[in-house]
Amino acid sequence: MGDETEGSSCAAHGAHGSEKTERRGLIGRLASLVRPDSGAQATENDAEGSFSANLAPEAFASGLMNFSSLRVEDVAIPKVEIVAVPADIGLVELVGVFRESGMTRLPVYDGTLDTPLGMVHLKDLSLRYGFNGKAQDFSLDDMIRPLLFAPPSMPVGVLLQKMQSQRMHMALVIDEYGGVDGLVTIEDLVEQVVGEIEDEHDVTEGQFWVQEKPGIYLAQSRAPLDEFEAEIGLKLAEAEDEEEIDTIGGLVFMMIGRVPARGEVIPHDTGAEFEVVDADPRRIKRLRVRLPSAKVA
Repeated sequence: MGDETEGSSCAAHGAHGSEKTERRGLIGRLASLVRPDSGAQATENDAEGSFSANLAPEAFASGLMNFSSLRVEDVAIPKVEIVAVPADIGLVELVGVFRESGMTRLPVYDGTLDTPLGMVHLKDLSLRYGFNGKAQDFSLDDMIRPLLFAPPSMPVGVLLQKMQSQRMHMALVIDEYGGVDGLVTIEDLVEQVVGEIEDEHDVTEGQFWVQEKPGIYLAQSRAPLDEFEAEIGLKLAEAEDEEEIDTIGGLVFMMIGRVPARGEVIPHDTGAEFEVVDADPRRIKRLRVRLPSAKVA
């Protein structure tokens, strides 16, 4: 869910405003590329723009193919991973959810997530109440913004156009019975073309893993397996497989013989567990590794 982070420093307001302008331009250009009437000229013109200049032509072309081949269900995070809040939540509790999750947008529901009311934005909360506001004067109803609803079978390109035209950055995936099945942000869609977009809540570039708690690690799938084994003091790969497996993601793929889905937990013979934090239909991106010692603790 990386789309959920935004700059909050007043001193950086001008730079952040410029960044938002560039982001809107990027989203608009991507949306124009998947419109039926955009034609080859739109693609050619965009190839001369600043955003595609940093992408290898073959990678950009492959990314654009995703808009026609992928459906919303292919990129949505599953229901069990959605961080949402009830409509009757208090101010202190709401601030706590924002702080713990690192999100800037949260779905709001009435009773259960299958009865969504909209979403609340951290910016609205901070501008209206600050973080030391009086809880007795708090009202969430006035801050609820609308969000989009999309069926699982909708092409991602169509959803991107809707998000761009209606200026909404979040959509809930609704199943055939009217219940919530998942969530998609505009960043999830843009990443299908330009690749993964890292933010301050992701594992930083050059840092393959971070220890969240004793015995629990958040790791990039491309983290070198031998280095990670040395870090945790546990052998994860069989001796006969060592020459074929170089990364943590490769180990998990070898264990189950396929790309796992987001939220899936894969047990290891040592007692460790691999939770898939982020993945798409083609590759694993991030994993949470729980060592046997974490379960004992």
